[in-house]
Amino acid sequence: MALPRPTVVLSVAAHDPLGGAGLAADLTTFAALGVHGTVAVTAVTAQTLSTVSRALPMEAAFVAAQIAAVIGEFEVAGVKTGMVREAESVALIAELIDDGQLPAPVVDPVLVDGRGIQFAPADVEAAYRTLLIPRARVLTPNIAEASLLTGRTLDSVEAIEAAAVDLAALGAEWVVVTAGSLTDDATDIAVDRSGNAHRLGGERLDTPHVRGSGCTFAAATTALLARGVAPLDAFAQAKAFVHSQLVRGQCWDLAEGLAGPVAHWQPAGG
Repeated sequence: MALPRPTVVLSVAAHDPLGGAGLAADLTTFAALGVHGTVAVTAVTAQTLSTVSRALPMEAAFVAAQIAAVIGEFEVAGVKTGMVREAESVALIAELIDDGQLPAPVVDPVLVDGRGIQFAPADVEAAYRTLLIPRARVLTPNIAEASLLTGRTLDSVEAIEAAAVDLAALGAEWVVVTAGSLTDDATDIAVDRSGNAHRLGGERLDTPHVRGSGCTFAAATTALLARGVAPLDAFAQAKAFVHSQLVRGQCWDLAEGLAGPVAHWQPAGG
C-alpha cells in the first residue's frame, strides 16, 4: 500500500560544517516534525563554535537553479529562509514569492553573529527590510537582530513588544522575537500585522548549549505551519520543541567544555 504523500518544505540557508545551525539544524528539525525537507544553499561557511572565519556566498543564479529544481519536482508547502548573504538572492526570493512559485516564508534574519556583531552588508540588510520582511509569513529575529532592525535598545519585555510592533509594521504577517534569554520564564513575544501582542511563556533552562536554537525554532515553525497548525499554536509547539532539544543536550559535551549546539538527535525508535 502506498504511503501518503509527505508535506514538503524548503530551507534557503547556509551550510554550517559543525552541524548545529543553518541547513543541518533545519533538516533534522523538519524530519523530527514529520515533513520532508529540501534545501537551496545560499552560502558555504567555515566556522568554529566562537567565530565564522569564512563565508562563500552562492551566486544568485545558482540559488535560483537550486530552488527551480525543488519546485519543479515537488509542491512546496512551506519555506524558511536563513542566512542569505547576497542582496540579489534576497530579491530573487521576493520575486518568486510574488510570482506564486514560493509561499510566504518564515524569515530568520541572520544578520548578526552570536556575539551581536553585524556581518551582513548594508545592502543585504536593506533588501531584508524592503523586499523580504514585507513578504514574510513570520519573521523570527532574536534580540540582537530585532535591535539591529529597529534601532532600539531591547532590555525589557515592553521594549521588545514595541520593537516587534515596529517590525510588523514593515509588512510581515507575524513577528516572533525569540527573547527567552531575557526573562525568568523564557518569554518570547509574538505580534501580528495589526499590532496585537502575545507573550509566549515557557520554562527557563540553564544550559550553554544553545547554538542553532534560533534556526531550530524557525524551522519548527515552518514545519508546523506547513502541516496546517494555526500560527499561535505553531509558535507554542515550536517553542516546546526547542525546549525538548535543549533538555536533551543540556549535559552533553561535544567540544570539551565549550558551549555547543542545541541537540538535534531523537530517541531511537522515534
